[in-house]
Amino acid sequence: MTEAEYRKPQSDEARSSYDSEITSEFALPDGLAMPRTAGGEPETTSEFALPKGLDVPQAPVAEPEGSAFSTPRTYSAKDAPPAFTPPTGIPVVSLTKDVPWQDRMRTMLRMPVAERPAPEPAAKSEDESGPAVPRVLDLTLRIGELLLAGGEGAEDVEAAMFAVCRSFGLDRCEPNVTFTLLSISYQPSLVDDPVTASRTVRRRGTDYTRLAAVFQLVDDLSDPEAAMTLEEAYRRLAEIRRNRHPYPTWVLTSASGLLAGAASVLVGGDLVVFVAAMLGAMLGDRLAWLCAGRGLPEFYQFTVAAMPPAAIGIALTLADVDVKASAVITGGLFALLPGRALVAGVQDGLTGFYITASARLLEVMYFFVGIVVGVLVMLYVGVQLGAHLNPDEALSTDPRPLWQTGASMLLSLTFAVLLQQERSTVLAVTLNGGVAWCVYGAMHDTGEFSPVASTAVAAGLVGLFGQLLSRFRFASALPYTTAAIGPLLPGSATYFGLLSIAQNHVDEGLVSLSKAAALAMAIAIGVNLGSEVSRLFLRVGSAGKRRAAKRTRGF
Repeated sequence: MTEAEYRKPQSDEARSSYDSEITSEFALPDGLAMPRTAGGEPETTSEFALPKGLDVPQAPVAEPEGSAFSTPRTYSAKDAPPAFTPPTGIPVVSLTKDVPWQDRMRTMLRMPVAERPAPEPAAKSEDESGPAVPRVLDLTLRIGELLLAGGEGAEDVEAAMFAVCRSFGLDRCEPNVTFTLLSISYQPSLVDDPVTASRTVRRRGTDYTRLAAVFQLVDDLSDPEAAMTLEEAYRRLAEIRRNRHPYPTWVLTSASGLLAGAASVLVGGDLVVFVAAMLGAMLGDRLAWLCAGRGLPEFYQFTVAAMPPAAIGIALTLADVDVKASAVITGGLFALLPGRALVAGVQDGLTGFYITASARLLEVMYFFVGIVVGVLVMLYVGVQLGAHLNPDEALSTDPRPLWQTGASMLLSLTFAVLLQQERSTVLAVTLNGGVAWCVYGAMHDTGEFSPVASTAVAAGLVGLFGQLLSRFRFASALPYTTAAIGPLLPGSATYFGLLSIAQNHVDEGLVSLSKAAALAMAIAIGVNLGSEVSRLFLRVGSAGKRRAAKRTRGF
């Protein structure tokens, strides 16, 4: 049939006869008769259909599909396993109000979300609504940023963020803190979408006065009797950020010089060594400020700041001046050693924040390498010029209890000024540093204990007293501990290790540097252990045993 004939109108008979000629390849050929099955079942079957004659017993009716929160069919309320809520309910955690908010919030953070006691709802009128959730999370992140940038430990930053959210009724929130990133997530209920916000910490600066003001703000927010609004909290936070540092630049530079001079006296220096170390540290501080103003990274700032004290010590040796050049260089190193970052890094690792701890310790390593490069350059120049620097001078330091105790207290005082501490805390941390050196001297010089053990015990007392003072004032423990560990920093071991390396005695240098690392770890662990001991024997705000930071013991 042609296309034209196909398009012509056709009658019903013609169309019927034409359709009958069209067949499918699956149609039965003529003459083949297939018996019809009873019941009119379809001829097409599946390959999974059961053959005839095979009787399979019918399975019982399946249980209706339930939710993930529905109890299993085998669950019995009489013999309930421990995984489910007991008939008497979950014991209520008693959080007393006369303990620091750090302990209360830390206790709640270590509990599952379902077991945390919900905050008491405040009575509101019909036309009154609470603050918007994104604004509360933004305030929380801004407060956490100031704390983390000021050197606070990750555990206390998380506790502060949780305290701020809980003060505004957001109890189902989860803060997360890393070295440079803060995030927090709030989920109103199991069926609502969570709200998540984050903030990056790009600049860090040491100002313990600002840190204390932020702690006071969090304490006021956590107090239910204060009833601070969100706008008032924002206003106080803006005032904290706008406040100037308590000490001018010239005071900081003078404090850096006095710190180096006091450290030189601790290792056997006299008045000439004191003045030389002070001038070297002040010159290094000014050079570091100059590099910071030009935008150079902190690594190069530490490298430049370490050069002047080493250069002055070598110059005195070349001039045949009867002074201990090692004491001059060691005193200059004391002002540069990153003790604050070291303690914070080890504390984060001991409390379970391993990512933050690794980042902090890596930062300490970079700072230390910068100091090593600066000192090694000057020592190498001195050796090439013929300077006779003797590593055995480390063994000739005679104990001078009165002079060394006074120098340790001066070192702690100047360290507190460099940390921009409040004037009300300077006296306490100065006395704490003097006690630490007395304990170290009594154990090492009189009792002949090892330097590592003596340092660990002295640092433990620093952490214990610092935690007690912080609890008494409901403030951070950093202003009472960081400056007090200044006299214990391993400046002399660091210098003599670098000197041995510069004189091609690599093995002796590595041994001395290993000793310096062991002393640094002893300081950090001792401070943290002293803080934990104080929490262990004091009320922590929970009924029953204090929960550990980790739920397992390595398995």
